[in-house]
Amino acid sequence: MVETTGGEPVDGTAEVLDRPLPDGVRRRVVQIVSEGFGGLTLGELPTQLRQYGRFTPNRRAKFAGNAMAAAVETDAVFRQRIGEKLREAQPELTGALDSGSPPPAADPLDVAAAAYVLRPTGWVKLVTAAGEEAQRADAERADEESRAELERLRAELEAARAQTRAETERLRSEVESSRKEAESLQRKLRAALSDVKRGEAALRKIRGEMETARAEGQAQLSAAESEARRLRARLGEAEAALEATRRAAREGRSVEDMRVRLLLDTVLDAAQGLRRELALPPVSVRPAETVDAVEPGRMTPKDIAARALSENDPAILDQLLALPQAHLVVDGYNVTKTGYPQMPLEKQRLRLLGQLSQLAAQTGAEITCVFDGAELAAPVLLAPPRGVRVLFSKPDVTADELIRQLVRAEPPGRPVIVASTDREVADGVARAGARPVASIVLLKRLSRA
Repeated sequence: MVETTGGEPVDGTAEVLDRPLPDGVRRRVVQIVSEGFGGLTLGELPTQLRQYGRFTPNRRAKFAGNAMAAAVETDAVFRQRIGEKLREAQPELTGALDSGSPPPAADPLDVAAAAYVLRPTGWVKLVTAAGEEAQRADAERADEESRAELERLRAELEAARAQTRAETERLRSEVESSRKEAESLQRKLRAALSDVKRGEAALRKIRGEMETARAEGQAQLSAAESEARRLRARLGEAEAALEATRRAAREGRSVEDMRVRLLLDTVLDAAQGLRRELALPPVSVRPAETVDAVEPGRMTPKDIAARALSENDPAILDQLLALPQAHLVVDGYNVTKTGYPQMPLEKQRLRLLGQLSQLAAQTGAEITCVFDGAELAAPVLLAPPRGVRVLFSKPDVTADELIRQLVRAEPPGRPVIVASTDREVADGVARAGARPVASIVLLKRLSRA
């Protein structure tokens, strides 16, 4: 409502609040704006508030409180529109403010917030008075809390004093009891001191005798300890030598016996194979057989040249596996990742081991397949196929090193074939006396099977 005096408009628009808006009044102003917000169209809202047009009043107050407070302060048109919505919602309060006589029973914060939005004459005083009233209420509330805290502390102090008095009485009783006990102990102490003096005289006499006996015993003990140390040292050396001898004999004999036996089997099989290859008759050579001549079916140098094989020909692997006591060591993941890398590791292992089992049944050769255990998250539960030994490397040992250990474990002279495309593995096993073949050769031989 605008009043006129002498033809000039008189209202509260010229009044200026010379201090920050009290927090309680500001919260009520934001609430009034948030409630009147929904009754305005997007075109009636300030640009910065249009994005909150579809929010609920509570969400608008939470997310757009600062923006709404700033818009009410700076945008007079928006403030007037909010004031109209406030008049519709609270006609009694706004009518009283327009008439210049706020209702005395109304909440000062509600009166101040409505005055801040409507800007009637004297609104600054209403806002200031509401802020001071809120401060007084806060002060009174703090004073009440302080008085309650003081009463609580007084009660605790009184309880502590009562406890202290009881504790003091108890300590006095204990001190009196302790004093009487001390007097009794002093009497006993005087009697004991008399006994001690008599005992000291007897002790000095005994001490002299003990010193003499101690000197003699110390000499004998030193000699006995020296002899015992010498005997213990000799016993420890003898036990260590005996244990080392037993361990060396036990381990050396078993390993060497195994290597010699395996080498002997290799030599015997090689001799039998050579006898079969040379087609030696079971009897001694006849003189007629020493005559130089061409026999039917005998290979000529031309036939030998025709049998030359490529490095990637799987027939080379057949020839190697046909050697007596041949041992095929397979670099598992190197072969599977060369042949079928797109498959999961578990299926790669199962496919390779199944094919190696067929190869072992066909050739009769010893086959060992080595996988790298560092790539496994947990131990593998696997039943090795017939004729194939399956090994996984330990966490601190690579599969390449395990393959080299297997080659070094074999006796010199035994045919050992290693299937791997890894050049470092191939060179290492070749220096150890093994025959490396590429993984693709083994894959071709397995696919043919």
